Amino acid sequence: MKKILFVAGVAALMTACGGNENSNTTTTTAAKPEASAPAANDLSSNPDYKNGLALVAKSDCLTCHKVSETSTGPSYKEVAAKYANADDATVTMLAEKIIKGGSGNWGQIPMTPHPTVSIDDAKQMVKYVLLLNK
Repeated sequence: MKKILFVAGVAALMTACGGNENSNTTTTTAAKPEASAPAANDLSSNPDYKNGLALVAKSDCLTCHKVSETSTGPSYKEVAAKYANADDATVTMLAEKIIKGGSGNWGQIPMTPHPTVSIDDAKQMVKYVLLLNK
C-alpha cells in the first residue's frame, strides 16, 4: 500500500512540475565559463603547491603554524601576504630561516631550527606557503 501511495505521489509531482517527456519545447542552458576552466585559485594542480604541501605535511611545521590563523607562529597566509611577489633571493632567505631558525620578524617567539631539512625542500615549502597568497 505504501508503494502505491509513493508511486502515485511521484507521478502527481512530475505532472505538476512539468515532467511530461513529450513536450515540444526545448530548453538549452549556456555553459558556465568557470565550468570549462579551472578556478583561479585552484592550486591543486600546481607542482610547487603539491610538493610543498607534502613536505609540510610530513614535517613538524603545523605544530607552530596554521594555514589561516595565528598560532605559536604566524599563519601561512600572513607570511604569504608579507612576502607577496617574492623573488628567488627572498625564497632562499626564507628557506634558510626554516633551516637555521630565527626570531624578531614575527615577535619574540623564536622559530626553531630544522637542520635536517635540505635547502631544496625548504625552498619548496616556502613556495607552497607563498602560493597561499593567491
